[in-house]
Amino acid sequence: MKEKKGMGFKAGAKAIAKKEGVSMKSAEAILASASRKASPSAKKANPNLKKVKGK
Repeated sequence: MKEKKGMGFKAGAKAIAKKEGVSMKSAEAILASASRKASPSAKKANPNLKKVKGK
């Protein structure tokens, strides 16, 4: 059985913006920061986390 695909970057940022009540740019920064801090096991489960560039 195929696993369900995770949320994309823009969709994730939109969800954060709505939940936290911040601008889209701030939400993208929050998501990028969280992606950089993700654990090795999280990156193994979701290789797209490796694509987020550092500052």
